[in-house]
Amino acid sequence: MSRIAEVIVLALGNSDEVMEPLLRYDEERSWSGKFVPVPSSLGAGTMYSWASEFVRVGTRTGLLRHLESLPWDRPESVQVLIHDEEDDCFGLWMIHGGKLVEIPLPGTERFHAPAPETFEFAPSPGYLVRTDQGEGHWRPEQTPEHLRDPRPAW
Repeated sequence: MSRIAEVIVLALGNSDEVMEPLLRYDEERSWSGKFVPVPSSLGAGTMYSWASEFVRVGTRTGLLRHLESLPWDRPESVQVLIHDEEDDCFGLWMIHGGKLVEIPLPGTERFHAPAPETFEFAPSPGYLVRTDQGEGHWRPEQTPEHLRDPRPAW
């Protein structure tokens, strides 16, 4: 499935050395791609952010597990912003209890389709929809949690 997504990682502390291996392609990873540093207008050493784009859903599977497994010295500072092609805005993930979890944003809701009959394709991340746009704004039907695909999309 082709669905372009942008991912931005923000982190403090030893983040330069932690993210350095992710600046290169590595066929051993479960996800494919690489990050690039986001330059700061104030010069080197003042920003701690990296960005990447993914053009297929399957190429990003395992990304969040990989990021949460890295040896961050300030894991409380790690923030991952994800904008999938059909999302209304970026979603926010932060490390809680050693796992990257999506942080609910005011005025948004992630909608999920029912689980597929087979698992031959990568799982869908759902759609992050703004719920504060008033009447007439598109909103899909929410699938009860027990009927959703249990596999992590990221």
